[in-house]
Amino acid sequence: MLTHPTIEKLYAIHLWGMAKAFEDQHTMPDIATLSFEERLGLLVDQEVTERKNRQVRLRLKKAHLRMTASLEDLDYRSPRGVDKALILELGACRWVEQHQNVLITGPTGVGKSYMACALAHKACREGFRTLYLRLPRLLQGLQIARGDGRYGKVLASLAKTELIVIDDWGLAPLDDHGRRDILEILEDRHDVRSTIVTSQLPVAAWHEMIGDPTLADAILDRLVHNAYKIDLKGDSMRKRLKSLTQSGHSGT
Repeated sequence: MLTHPTIEKLYAIHLWGMAKAFEDQHTMPDIATLSFEERLGLLVDQEVTERKNRQVRLRLKKAHLRMTASLEDLDYRSPRGVDKALILELGACRWVEQHQNVLITGPTGVGKSYMACALAHKACREGFRTLYLRLPRLLQGLQIARGDGRYGKVLASLAKTELIVIDDWGLAPLDDHGRRDILEILEDRHDVRSTIVTSQLPVAAWHEMIGDPTLADAILDRLVHNAYKIDLKGDSMRKRLKSLTQSGHSGT
C-alpha cells in the first residue's frame, strides 16, 4: 500500500492532525513494535489535539484581544494588590460557566487591560466564545448600527457571546443613547453570560458617571451584584518598565 496517496487523502478530507501523525510514524524507528490499535490510537489522539488547537486559534482570532496576555505571565511581585489565590480561582473559568462578572479597577498603567485580556485568553482556551471591546468604540459602533438598521443584529450577536470584555469604562460621561445601549447589552447578558469591565474609576463612582439615577440603578444591578471585584493599586507599570529600561541602557 502506498503511503503518499493515503496522506494526501487525509489532508484532502481535512484530517490534518492524523495526516501529520501518519507521516511522523514513518520516521519512528520502533513503530513496527506497536499494534494496529496502538498506531491508530496515536493518529486519533493527534487529530483531536490538532482540532482543539485550531478551535482555540479561531476563538482567539475572533476575540480581537487588545494584547497577547496570559495568566501565567501576571506579575505578582509588584505591590498592586493582586490576589494570587483569586486569580487562580478565576483561571479555572467556573465564573464564566456560572455567568458571573469581573470588575477590574485602578489607576492608569497598573495592568487592568492586561489582566482582562489574560482572563479572556484563558476563557478562549477553555472553549468560551469571547470578544474584546473598548466602551467608546462600542458605543460609536452601536450609534452607526442604529442608523443603518443593524442595531438589533449587533445586540443579538453580543448577547450570544459567552464572555465580553468592556475596556475603558467611564473615560467620558455617557449620553442618553450610551446609557440605554449599555442597559440593553447588560440586560441580555444578566445571569446568562459573563462580562469583564475595566475602569480607572472605582465602582463606587460608577453611579455618578452613568448619570441618570434610574438607568444607573438598573445598569449596576445587572453588572455589580454577582461580580468579582479586583481593585489594582500602585504606580504605572509602564512608567516602571520605562525606568528599568533606561537604567539598563545607562548601565546602572
